[in-house]
Amino acid sequence: MKISTKGRYALRMMIDLAEHQNGEYIALKDIAKRQNISKKYLEQIVPILNKTGILQANRGFQGGYRLAKAPGKYTVGDILRLTEGSLTPVSCAEDPDICERSAFCPTFPVWNGLYKVINEYLDSITLEDIIDSRRAKDNYII
Repeated sequence: MKISTKGRYALRMMIDLAEHQNGEYIALKDIAKRQNISKKYLEQIVPILNKTGILQANRGFQGGYRLAKAPGKYTVGDILRLTEGSLTPVSCAEDPDICERSAFCPTFPVWNGLYKVINEYLDSITLEDIIDSRRAKDNYII
């Protein structure tokens, strides 16, 4: 499994929105500039996030985007599943019924275990966790 730039950039965009939230909408050009990501690329990611209701959008002069919920309500797993689809290392781990061998396959437990670990780990990290960790690291003085 490899996370694409779409997934990585969506996560960075969501972190940026969480870090800069103040109740107002944030322009995509500002996010693009801070994250050093093409605005055009972000414009391709926004509809994926927007159609699921995790973002709020506002058009016009004061337009932009903001999180629909608090940063602690968004997990990395949720964001990556939206942009990447499944996070499974092999298709049978997500749906054992698609493989006639899954019931007796010696490698199925390996792939199924990896799939569980991936999801549990990514679902245990929220945007708030990332921001808090970053702030703690920035405030650490040697």
